[in-house]
Amino acid sequence: MPPRAAAVPREAPSTRDVILDAAERRFADRGFAGVSVREIAAEAGLKNQASLYHHFRDKRALYEAVLARGITPIIALVAEGGKSGAAGQGTEATLDRVLDYLEQHPSLPRLIKRAGLDDSLYLRTTIGKLLRPLWAQGLDAIQAGPWEPNQLPHLALGLYHLIFGYFADATLFEVVAQQDPRGATAIARQRRFVKAAVAQLLGAAPSGRTGPPNRRRS
Repeated sequence: MPPRAAAVPREAPSTRDVILDAAERRFADRGFAGVSVREIAAEAGLKNQASLYHHFRDKRALYEAVLARGITPIIALVAEGGKSGAAGQGTEATLDRVLDYLEQHPSLPRLIKRAGLDDSLYLRTTIGKLLRPLWAQGLDAIQAGPWEPNQLPHLALGLYHLIFGYFADATLFEVVAQQDPRGATAIARQRRFVKAAVAQLLGAAPSGRTGPPNRRRS
Protein backbone atom coordinates (compact mmCIF):
# COMPACT_ATOMS: atom_id res chain seq x y z
CA MET A 1 0.00 0.00 0.00
CA PRO A 2 1.27 3.50 -0.75
CA PRO A 3 2.21 5.49 2.32
CA ARG A 4 -0.48 7.82 3.61
CA ALA A 5 0.14 11.48 3.05
CA ALA A 6 1.02 13.30 6.20
CA ALA A 7 -1.77 15.48 7.54
CA VAL A 8 -1.18 19.16 6.99
CA PRO A 9 -1.36 20.89 10.35
CA ARG A 10 -4.02 23.57 10.57
CA GLU A 11 -2.66 27.05 10.98
CA ALA A 12 -3.63 28.63 14.27
CA PRO A 13 -5.98 31.61 13.87
CA SER A 14 -4.39 35.02 14.22
CA THR A 15 -5.18 37.20 17.21
CA ARG A 16 -7.17 39.47 14.89
CA ASP A 17 -9.35 36.57 13.75
CA VAL A 18 -9.89 35.39 17.33
CA ILE A 19 -11.09 38.89 18.22
CA LEU A 20 -13.39 38.98 15.18
CA ASP A 21 -14.85 35.57 16.07
CA ALA A 22 -15.57 36.67 19.63
CA ALA A 23 -17.04 39.99 18.49
CA GLU A 24 -19.26 38.28 15.90
CA ARG A 25 -20.77 36.01 18.53
CA ARG A 26 -21.28 38.81 21.05
CA PHE A 27 -22.72 41.33 18.58
CA ALA A 28 -25.05 38.68 17.16
CA ASP A 29 -26.32 37.78 20.64
CA ARG A 30 -26.73 41.26 22.11
CA GLY A 31 -26.32 43.87 19.39
CA PHE A 32 -23.80 46.68 19.04
CA ALA A 33 -24.92 48.69 22.08
CA GLY A 34 -25.32 45.65 24.33
CA VAL A 35 -21.68 44.55 24.23
CA SER A 36 -18.62 46.25 25.68
CA VAL A 37 -15.12 46.11 24.26
CA ARG A 38 -14.01 44.73 27.62
CA GLU A 39 -16.35 41.73 27.22
CA ILE A 40 -15.12 41.02 23.71
CA ALA A 41 -11.49 41.23 24.82
CA ALA A 42 -12.18 38.80 27.68
CA GLU A 43 -13.95 36.30 25.40
CA ALA A 44 -11.06 36.52 22.94
CA GLY A 45 -8.67 35.63 25.78
CA LEU A 46 -6.84 38.96 25.75
CA LYS A 47 -5.24 40.35 28.88
CA ASN A 48 -6.93 43.72 28.53
CA GLN A 49 -8.68 46.11 26.15
CA ALA A 50 -5.40 47.65 25.08
CA SER A 51 -4.52 44.44 23.25
CA LEU A 52 -7.75 44.72 21.26
CA TYR A 53 -7.13 48.37 20.40
CA HIS A 54 -3.82 47.33 18.93
CA HIS A 55 -5.81 45.64 16.13
CA PHE A 56 -8.90 47.86 15.93
CA ARG A 57 -9.10 51.60 16.42
CA ASP A 58 -12.37 51.52 18.38
CA LYS A 59 -15.62 49.60 18.82
CA ARG A 60 -17.09 50.89 15.56
CA ALA A 61 -14.04 49.83 13.58
CA LEU A 62 -14.30 46.36 15.13
CA TYR A 63 -18.02 46.12 14.33
CA GLU A 64 -17.48 47.17 10.72
CA ALA A 65 -14.64 44.67 10.35
CA VAL A 66 -16.87 41.87 11.68
CA LEU A 67 -19.62 42.70 9.18
CA ALA A 68 -17.23 43.14 6.25
CA ARG A 69 -15.47 39.85 6.98
CA GLY A 70 -18.80 38.04 7.05
CA ILE A 71 -20.53 39.64 4.06
CA THR A 72 -17.70 40.07 1.54
CA PRO A 73 -17.22 36.32 0.83
CA ILE A 74 -20.97 35.91 0.21
CA ILE A 75 -20.90 38.77 -2.33
CA ALA A 76 -18.06 37.00 -4.13
CA LEU A 77 -19.96 33.67 -4.13
CA VAL A 78 -23.13 35.23 -5.55
CA ALA A 79 -21.15 37.16 -8.17
CA GLU A 80 -19.35 33.99 -9.23
CA GLY A 81 -22.62 32.07 -9.41
CA GLY A 82 -24.22 34.83 -11.48
CA LYS A 83 -21.72 34.19 -14.25
CA SER A 84 -23.14 30.67 -14.61
CA GLY A 85 -26.69 31.91 -15.24
CA ALA A 86 -29.76 32.36 -13.06
CA ALA A 87 -30.97 28.77 -13.15
CA GLY A 88 -29.71 25.19 -13.29
CA GLN A 89 -26.55 23.70 -11.88
CA GLY A 90 -24.86 27.09 -11.49
CA THR A 91 -27.52 28.27 -9.05
CA GLU A 92 -27.50 24.98 -7.14
CA ALA A 93 -23.71 25.07 -6.79
CA THR A 94 -23.87 28.68 -5.56
CA LEU A 95 -26.54 27.78 -3.01
CA ASP A 96 -24.40 24.92 -1.75
CA ARG A 97 -21.43 27.24 -1.25
CA VAL A 98 -23.51 29.93 0.46
CA LEU A 99 -25.18 27.39 2.74
CA ASP A 100 -21.80 25.84 3.54
CA TYR A 101 -20.57 29.29 4.51
CA LEU A 102 -23.61 30.07 6.68
CA GLU A 103 -23.35 26.68 8.37
CA GLN A 104 -19.77 27.58 9.30
CA HIS A 105 -20.78 31.13 10.37
CA PRO A 106 -24.23 30.69 11.97
CA SER A 107 -23.93 33.95 13.94
CA LEU A 108 -23.68 36.07 10.79
CA PRO A 109 -27.40 36.01 9.81
CA ARG A 110 -28.38 36.95 13.38
CA LEU A 111 -25.79 39.75 13.32
CA ILE A 112 -27.25 41.16 10.10
CA LYS A 113 -30.80 40.87 11.42
CA ARG A 114 -29.94 42.74 14.62
CA ALA A 115 -28.25 45.52 12.67
CA GLY A 116 -31.31 45.91 10.44
CA LEU A 117 -33.65 46.15 13.43
CA ASP A 118 -31.55 48.68 15.33
CA ASP A 119 -32.75 52.28 15.44
CA SER A 120 -29.21 53.65 15.31
CA LEU A 121 -28.53 55.67 12.16
CA TYR A 122 -24.91 54.54 12.31
CA LEU A 123 -25.82 50.85 12.32
CA ARG A 124 -28.38 51.18 9.54
CA THR A 125 -25.97 53.18 7.41
CA THR A 126 -23.18 50.69 8.01
CA ILE A 127 -25.21 47.56 7.25
CA GLY A 128 -26.80 49.23 4.24
CA LYS A 129 -23.44 50.15 2.76
CA LEU A 130 -22.13 46.60 3.17
CA LEU A 131 -25.27 44.81 1.97
CA ARG A 132 -26.02 46.93 -1.11
CA PRO A 133 -23.41 45.11 -3.26
CA LEU A 134 -24.96 41.76 -2.21
CA TRP A 135 -28.41 43.11 -3.06
CA ALA A 136 -27.19 44.27 -6.48
CA GLN A 137 -25.50 40.92 -7.19
CA GLY A 138 -28.62 39.04 -6.16
CA LEU A 139 -30.89 41.13 -8.40
CA ASP A 140 -28.52 40.64 -11.29
CA ALA A 141 -28.49 36.87 -10.76
CA ILE A 142 -32.30 36.55 -11.02
CA GLN A 143 -32.83 38.81 -14.04
CA ALA A 144 -33.26 35.87 -16.42
CA GLY A 145 -36.14 34.32 -14.47
CA PRO A 146 -39.86 34.44 -15.31
CA TRP A 147 -40.75 37.31 -12.97
CA GLU A 148 -41.66 40.86 -13.98
CA PRO A 149 -38.98 43.53 -13.33
CA ASN A 150 -41.09 45.22 -10.64
CA GLN A 151 -41.39 41.87 -8.83
CA LEU A 152 -37.64 41.21 -8.66
CA PRO A 153 -36.98 43.21 -5.46
CA HIS A 154 -39.71 41.21 -3.69
CA LEU A 155 -38.30 37.95 -5.06
CA ALA A 156 -34.78 38.93 -3.94
CA LEU A 157 -36.05 39.73 -0.44
CA GLY A 158 -37.93 36.45 -0.28
CA LEU A 159 -34.84 34.51 -1.36
CA TYR A 160 -32.75 36.29 1.25
CA HIS A 161 -35.17 35.28 4.02
CA LEU A 162 -35.41 31.76 2.65
CA ILE A 163 -31.64 31.28 2.76
CA PHE A 164 -30.57 33.42 5.73
CA GLY A 165 -33.74 33.27 7.83
CA TYR A 166 -33.29 29.63 8.83
CA PHE A 167 -30.04 30.51 10.62
CA ALA A 168 -31.18 33.92 11.87
CA ASP A 169 -34.33 32.47 13.47
CA ALA A 170 -32.95 29.09 14.55
CA THR A 171 -33.85 29.70 18.21
CA LEU A 172 -37.43 30.66 17.35
CA PHE A 173 -37.76 27.61 15.08
CA GLU A 174 -36.50 25.39 17.89
CA VAL A 175 -39.09 26.76 20.32
CA VAL A 176 -42.02 26.56 17.91
CA ALA A 177 -41.22 23.28 16.13
CA GLN A 178 -39.64 21.66 19.20
CA GLN A 179 -36.71 20.29 17.25
CA ASP A 180 -33.09 21.31 16.95
CA PRO A 181 -32.52 23.10 13.61
CA ARG A 182 -28.75 23.28 14.08
CA GLY A 183 -27.88 19.60 13.76
CA ALA A 184 -26.29 18.14 10.65
CA THR A 185 -29.44 16.20 9.69
CA ALA A 186 -31.70 19.23 10.06
CA ILE A 187 -29.37 21.47 8.06
CA ALA A 188 -29.09 18.84 5.30
CA ARG A 189 -32.89 18.70 5.14
CA GLN A 190 -33.08 22.49 4.97
CA ARG A 191 -30.46 22.51 2.22
CA ARG A 192 -32.58 20.17 0.08
CA PHE A 193 -35.67 22.27 0.69
CA VAL A 194 -33.94 25.56 -0.16
CA LYS A 195 -32.55 24.21 -3.42
CA ALA A 196 -35.94 22.84 -4.45
CA ALA A 197 -37.74 26.05 -3.50
CA VAL A 198 -35.25 28.31 -5.26
CA ALA A 199 -35.35 26.16 -8.40
CA GLN A 200 -39.12 26.46 -8.46
CA LEU A 201 -39.09 30.21 -7.82
CA LEU A 202 -36.57 30.86 -10.55
CA GLY A 203 -37.81 28.32 -13.07
CA ALA A 204 -41.62 28.36 -12.89
CA ALA A 205 -43.82 31.30 -13.86
CA PRO A 206 -45.83 32.66 -10.93
CA SER A 207 -49.40 31.44 -10.74
CA GLY A 208 -52.55 33.19 -9.57
CA ARG A 209 -53.45 30.14 -7.50
CA THR A 210 -52.81 29.91 -3.78
CA GLY A 211 -50.97 27.00 -2.22
CA PRO A 212 -48.34 24.71 -3.79
CA PRO A 213 -48.42 24.76 -7.64
CA ASN A 214 -49.21 21.03 -7.97
CA ARG A 215 -52.09 21.01 -5.52
CA ARG A 216 -55.48 20.79 -7.17
CA ARG A 217 -58.21 22.98 -5.82
CA SER A 218 -61.51 21.24 -5.23
